[in-house]
Amino acid sequence: MSLNDREIKSAKAREKDYKLSDEKGLYLLVTKAGGKLFRLKYRYQGKEKKLSIGSYPDISLKVARGIRDDARTKLADGIDPSLFKKILKETQRSNLENSFEVVALEWFSIKQKDKATGTKERVNNIFNRYLFPMLGPLAINEIPTSTILATLKAIEKRGALETTRRARQLVSQIYRYAIATGRADRDPIPDLKGAFEPQRVEHHSAMTEPKDVGHLMVAIDNFRGTLVVQTAMKLSALFFCRPGEIRHLKWESINSEELRIEIISDKTKQPHIIPLSRQAITLLDELHPLTGRSEYILPSARGRSRPMSENAVRTALRTMGYDNDTMTAHGFRAMARTLLDEVLEYRIEWIEQQLAHAVKDPNGRAYNRTKHLKQRTEMMQRWADYLDELREQALAKNVVTGNFSRA
Repeated sequence: MSLNDREIKSAKAREKDYKLSDEKGLYLLVTKAGGKLFRLKYRYQGKEKKLSIGSYPDISLKVARGIRDDARTKLADGIDPSLFKKILKETQRSNLENSFEVVALEWFSIKQKDKATGTKERVNNIFNRYLFPMLGPLAINEIPTSTILATLKAIEKRGALETTRRARQLVSQIYRYAIATGRADRDPIPDLKGAFEPQRVEHHSAMTEPKDVGHLMVAIDNFRGTLVVQTAMKLSALFFCRPGEIRHLKWESINSEELRIEIISDKTKQPHIIPLSRQAITLLDELHPLTGRSEYILPSARGRSRPMSENAVRTALRTMGYDNDTMTAHGFRAMARTLLDEVLEYRIEWIEQQLAHAVKDPNGRAYNRTKHLKQRTEMMQRWADYLDELREQALAKNVVTGNFSRA
């Protein structure tokens, strides 16, 4: 006669353990301590064995019967249910110990321990934002290549091609470490060759390590050339416009009421807004007595009627010791884009909009000039503050410390 929930609930402890039988080998063991444990009695290769199923009410009678039926199916296929459960438990434990996240963090603790804090922060951001949510809990040697591809394509879809490249490199390095430590057989990343958009060809070297950027900002402060060229470099860092847009900035383009500069983008030929940070306003106020009579904020040294030479910033960087393979006037854009994304963690569309790229919304419509303006204004102030923080760290001869992510 089969059991029912009423009988199980009303079963009381006795001086000794006793059984309440269900059917097909399933029974409830009521212990003298009051526990109610489902068990399955079965025979395997001529020997009587028992399978522990779980305790009531954590395991209901219906669930216990389902586990019993699954065990009987395994028996019919020549599989010992108890041995199968033991192997499954061991596999799950092994998978947990050898998950992608566990291996990645182990790799990080060994391979990144001597890296600058800013570099570590960027790697951790890629881990936590992009890789761990999808790959983290999976056993590293059992992750389908298609899952890795989907994870990386999700980054690429955001338009973050440089971050995609970095993430791909990290996954490959983690797999090579897993191979060396006997937890993976091969690195799947080479199989994905050709699956991603080619990285935009950039012939403009840029500094994207926080510590290096801090030293660059100190070097600009110590520049011994003209105030106009020095300010041009500082505004290039703060505004990250195209070099031609920086050189052609005009005083009349400043909207003092809205605290922003309004220009036409060189490349898209569309109106573009540059929110002014407190630091930018200070620079402009300091420069105005010198160049305020020119239409250009940064006029040429040869005459106020024309903008600063296109070689002025490049030459200044060379005199400061930055060659063409280290930093360029255009490199301020890549510098800002990389750190705003990977360290400060701002949304790619806000960054792309501020770079005056031809971005579109999810419906394929071009963003207008005021799209996300409030968020971009806050981002530009945070960027200016971050550059100050990097400068202060460099002056203190420290590596970059702290969590620079937005609250």
